[in-house]
Amino acid sequence: MAITLKIHRTVVDKKWVQDYKIELKTGMTILEALNEIKATQDPTLSFTASCRSSICGACAVRVNGNAELACEILVEALVKRYKSETLTVEPLGNFKVIRDLIVDWDPKFVRMKKTKPSLHPKQEFSPEKGCKQSIADFKKYEEYAGCILCGACVSECNKTAVNEKDFLDPFIFVKAAKLVLDSRSKDPKEHLQAVIDAGLWKCMNCQECTANCPKGLKPAEAIERLHEATFKFGLTSSVGANHAKALYDDIYNTGRLDESKLSIQSEGLVSAALRAPFAIRLMKTGKLDPFEKVSVNPEIDKIRDILKNAKEAE
Repeated sequence: MAITLKIHRTVVDKKWVQDYKIELKTGMTILEALNEIKATQDPTLSFTASCRSSICGACAVRVNGNAELACEILVEALVKRYKSETLTVEPLGNFKVIRDLIVDWDPKFVRMKKTKPSLHPKQEFSPEKGCKQSIADFKKYEEYAGCILCGACVSECNKTAVNEKDFLDPFIFVKAAKLVLDSRSKDPKEHLQAVIDAGLWKCMNCQECTANCPKGLKPAEAIERLHEATFKFGLTSSVGANHAKALYDDIYNTGRLDESKLSIQSEGLVSAALRAPFAIRLMKTGKLDPFEKVSVNPEIDKIRDILKNAKEAE
C-alpha cells in the first residue's frame, strides 16, 4: 500500500509542506519512512535520530498534531488510528525550528539550569561509603529517572504555548521532582524553591504532557507531587500555595467552594482589588454574589472522611 507523508519543511526563512509517497512495509516506523525518503528521494530532508530504540529521545516529531517517537511509532498503526493513507509530519511544537524537523534544544537546557539540576549529597555520604538508599526511597522517584528528554511533553503543553516566559517545560518539572524526592539530597528545598519561582503553580492541568509522554511518566503528576512538597517543606508563601490552601479550607469547613472570597484568600486584598472590574461584570451577570452566605453541605462528614483518608494515604 502506498502512503503519503506531508512533511513540513523549513530552510532559513522559507517554509512549505512537501509530499512524499512511499510504499508501506510491515513493521515500518516513521523514522524508517523518513530514512527511506532521505536515501531514495530527497537527501536534503533533515531530521534528528540516534539510537532507534526509544532511548535517546532525539527523533520525536509531531504526526497529525500529536507528538510521537519516530523510531517507535509504526506507520501502519497511525494509518489505522487516523483512518487515512496520508499523514502530516512536522517538528515538535513550542520549539524554535532550526531546519525541517530539527528543533533547537539549547534554550530548553538553559531553562533547565534554573532548577539547579545537580544532586548535592547529605554529609553522611562519602566517596568511600557511596550514596546508598533503600529500595523504598528509590521507588519514590524511580519513574522520573526514565525521562529521555524527547520533548513530546513540551510540544503539547498548552501553558507553554500561551506563555513560556513564566513557566518551565513539563520535562523540567519531572527532573526537579526527581531531585526533590531523592532521599540522598542535602537540600531538596533548593530545587523546590527554584521551580516555585519559575512558575510551578501556573500549570493549566490540561494533562496533555501526560497523554503524550511515550514513556508514560505522567509529568502532570510530577507537578502535583511538587505542589505537595511545597507544603511539606513549608514553602507556602506563593499565590498558588495560598490558592490550594483556600480551596482545601473551604471544602473542609463547608463542603462547598466560596468563590467570592477565593481571590482575596489567594492573592491578598490589594492584588484582588485590581480584579474589581472583572468581579463587577460577574455580579452583573448573576455569576457572583459577594453577600451570599455559603451553606454547609449536608454530607460534610463524608467529605471530611474523604479528605482524611486522602491525607493518610500520602
